Amino acid sequence: MQQLQDILKGVQVLSSQGILEVQVQSITFDSRKVGEGVLFVAMRGVQADGHEFIPKAEEAKAVAIVCEELPAQLQPGITYVQVKNSGEALGQMASAFYGHPSKKLQLVGVTGTNGKTTSVTLLHKLFRELGYHVGLLSTVQNQIDEEIIPSTHTTPDAVRLNELLAQMVKAGCTHCFMEVSSHAMVQQRVAGLTFAGGVFTNITHDHLDYHGSFDEYIKAKKSFFDMLPKSAFALINADDKRGPVMVQNTKAAVHYYALRKVVDFKARIIDNTIQGLHLEVDGQEIWCKLIGAFNAYNLLGAYGVAVLLGEDKIEALTVLSSLDSAAGRFDYLVSDALITGIVDYAHTPDALENVLNTIQQIRNPNQKVITLVGCGGNRDAAKRPLMADIACRLSDKVILTSDNPRFEEPQAILEDMQKGVKPLDFKKTLSVLDRREAIKTACMLAEPNDIILVAGKGHETYQEVKGVKHDFDDKQVLREMFQQLGK
Repeated sequence: MQQLQDILKGVQVLSSQGILEVQVQSITFDSRKVGEGVLFVAMRGVQADGHEFIPKAEEAKAVAIVCEELPAQLQPGITYVQVKNSGEALGQMASAFYGHPSKKLQLVGVTGTNGKTTSVTLLHKLFRELGYHVGLLSTVQNQIDEEIIPSTHTTPDAVRLNELLAQMVKAGCTHCFMEVSSHAMVQQRVAGLTFAGGVFTNITHDHLDYHGSFDEYIKAKKSFFDMLPKSAFALINADDKRGPVMVQNTKAAVHYYALRKVVDFKARIIDNTIQGLHLEVDGQEIWCKLIGAFNAYNLLGAYGVAVLLGEDKIEALTVLSSLDSAAGRFDYLVSDALITGIVDYAHTPDALENVLNTIQQIRNPNQKVITLVGCGGNRDAAKRPLMADIACRLSDKVILTSDNPRFEEPQAILEDMQKGVKPLDFKKTLSVLDRREAIKTACMLAEPNDIILVAGKGHETYQEVKGVKHDFDDKQVLREMFQQLGK
């Protein structure tokens, strides 16, 4: 419990009506969670405007209401605070309410289109192995040391985020590694946090349904580096042409990592096989369990963060060489008939191309590549034909199927994907609407030593149809089909 006037320190307040010395028991932007002692923040969202729910919050006896526009009639006994930006104010107030936990941690954020989850997972595992108590905030799951807390968003809302960080501080954590999504930046979810560093992985086509244009998407990513303090570091992938753009206005100390350029942290791929990567990093040779050039970047970024946070180079590399990737990221199993099944979260054109290029690099000439891919509903439709085209170009057989259709008709999504299939690729492409049947079909088509890529859902253990989540685990279904078909 804290006084409202203390929570508001640092917030750009335009005006206030009522007593600022009142006690606040909790903060929410959901009017359904308002009760006595609760501070309600009216947020302007994509689907709804929180200002419309101010009467509901008043009726539920909110102790205070923070908003951008004051209601025409103010209710007695409630303190009203007008701010310039409710989203930014929520982040700052949530941080103050929980005692500014980010200032008590070495908090490092990772942003980019691909590689965020693997990067933060590697960092969490690395620093745990180095002997630290560590927090993790990721798409797959949140963690406080070994305690797993289910994840609902890539980046939690500001209140939940600060609550989790406060729990990490209480548990004795010294570090936290978190994914920072473009949605989170636009919605100001990380406002009020103090970062020790930020990492940029790459940027490609994604979330244009939300941001409207690629330029706006880039601006959202860049805004993370704009907010970093002078005391922080910004670690940038120099091989991505938009890397330097990210740090044009940052106050942070800028460092670069790359495979193709001479920079602060440099790596070279010596060998890339299904067993792992043989790398040279800053003159030291290491063997890693992770596969593919994209993972060489993830490993190099994690190494760079460790060094910038003061860790010993050799010790960091030694630990990294022993680590596995995150769940659903190039996650593979081999059947009795020596068919390799790979499950990957690749749900963007660039991610799919990276995974398939990696498979092309490590496969034998006589191995066929069978790719199963779908696209999510109610998301960026422009990438659907692109992903089908990439799958056809880099595979011997392609099965287009359902992913998470959400509230869209699966057949309509499939038809969008089919637009990307060139006439020459018609013969090698199948459309199988049911995902389980599609995986079964891929297994039936596969011969000994072939490779099956099941792309799109990765770590997810559900399929979302018409607002309902049904149990569905790609890796488990793949395993079942191998057994059922005697492969």
